[in-house]
Amino acid sequence: MSSGTHHFLDKQSISFPKTIDENAYSSVVDLIEQSCEKFAERPAFSSFGQVLSYAEIERKSAYVAAYLQAELGLKKGDRVALMSPNIMAFPVAMLGILRAGLVQVNVNPLYTGRELTHQLNDADTDTIIIYGGVTDTLAEMIDQTSVKHVIIANLGDTTNGRLPSPKVNDRFKDSITLNDVLEQGATLSFKKPSVDLSDLIFLQYTGGTTGLSKGAALSHGNLVSNIMMYDAVAGEITLEGRDIVITALPLYHIFALMVNFLAYFKYGALNVLIANPRDLQGFVTELGKWKFSAISGVNTLYNGLLHTPSFADLNFDNLKVAWGGGAAIQRVVSDKWLELTGQHIKEGYGLSETSPILTINPLGVRHFTETVGLPMPSTEITLRDTEGNEVLDGEPGELWARGPQVMNGYWRNPEANAEVMTEDGFFKTGDIAILTEEGYYKIVDRIKDMVLVSGFNVYPTEIENVIAEIPGIVEVAVIGVPNDKTGESVKAFVVRSIDGLSGQEVKDYCRDNLAAYKVPKHVEFIDELPKSTVGKILRRELRNL
Repeated sequence: MSSGTHHFLDKQSISFPKTIDENAYSSVVDLIEQSCEKFAERPAFSSFGQVLSYAEIERKSAYVAAYLQAELGLKKGDRVALMSPNIMAFPVAMLGILRAGLVQVNVNPLYTGRELTHQLNDADTDTIIIYGGVTDTLAEMIDQTSVKHVIIANLGDTTNGRLPSPKVNDRFKDSITLNDVLEQGATLSFKKPSVDLSDLIFLQYTGGTTGLSKGAALSHGNLVSNIMMYDAVAGEITLEGRDIVITALPLYHIFALMVNFLAYFKYGALNVLIANPRDLQGFVTELGKWKFSAISGVNTLYNGLLHTPSFADLNFDNLKVAWGGGAAIQRVVSDKWLELTGQHIKEGYGLSETSPILTINPLGVRHFTETVGLPMPSTEITLRDTEGNEVLDGEPGELWARGPQVMNGYWRNPEANAEVMTEDGFFKTGDIAILTEEGYYKIVDRIKDMVLVSGFNVYPTEIENVIAEIPGIVEVAVIGVPNDKTGESVKAFVVRSIDGLSGQEVKDYCRDNLAAYKVPKHVEFIDELPKSTVGKILRRELRNL
């Protein structure tokens, strides 16, 4: 454990530059290729004891790109789904997708068949690169999609490591593996497409109030801008080619994808991929192998680490920053983190629709602010009432944001765009915030009734739609309730017409149709749901029951 003062923070600014250069790179591909050349001999990623250098990443991703182009016939702008945990296959596949001028559809490996079907069909993709351990889900519903090409990514693929991999569903036992793709791609020519800032890079799916997820259509320009914003805020504490960043948050989430992967790729950092952060003891053991300089996480992850034996024995002398996001960082957790590591967790705020960072706490602030910090450079934040008027300082209002990191809109969804985008380019976040006397933003509530379970966004309407399918269900409403371990958990209030219907049956049905973190932890049967005069369910009254 480090007892020394982290002097590198002593001279850090507590304000941000006003603007960034939105054209610093011609695309994310340009940034990637520059880093691969500049840091060729440096290690880029580590996973399960295997390491790939920037030069190896460049070479292998070119093979993937060549295969996607020449063998599958994919053209610039086509969508490719990537469904994988944090294993070495992820960066190699991702950079191959991007360098081929394709659009990556980030897919949560925890999805059920129902969720996966919607996302693949909405993205209109015929190609998926999928971790072998979750192929049962794909097998269940592939006939309901337009997917024609399935590439299996196993644990040891892209490296020389012979790692035991989960059994692949029999339906895909003859499907090509990522290692086979590399082998074939090496014999094919990669034709570098012209990619610019206006081209799409990711479809980042987010939950919707309709119950169906929407794809935030993010451009190369959105990501380049957010990377440069991060550079303006944190670049001065990085050492090119020397930093080590710990990536425990999933790369299919935009937070880890932008900060841990792309921003630190710019710096030539070594990215340590953590495939299963739920194995906290194994996670701490892995941390003990590295003199890491940066880590990102949600409150539950940090809290879990702090309560894991031997974490306090780690060496934190090189740790420069611990970023928090996805859910509010609790003061007690940050205080404990300070006690062990010498600094507070720095909280930021953003959404999939904003690439993601809108605000962040400056590195130079040495106390826990209980806020999400200041607006990023080139970012405008305004707080508005229900009529769209600016609120007075200190008064709560919906946070609207405008900047080059904000999406142009949702994929093929003009109705949703009309709801959240203003004519002058502001994005309505649906979150209620106040501006403190110090000029920092504090999130106080969520318009969307979103529930945050271990940093995962859970949208009640989606769960309600699933529960409503169960025979004997009359009405249902879902809320979030406090949970010591996960921040919040899902609770369903159900009106039933069949007395014999049990809470366990409701949970079992949800488990078959929803990712595990969306499954209600509590089911309460009631005679009727509280409603307004127009029939709208009053969730706030349910929270008081």
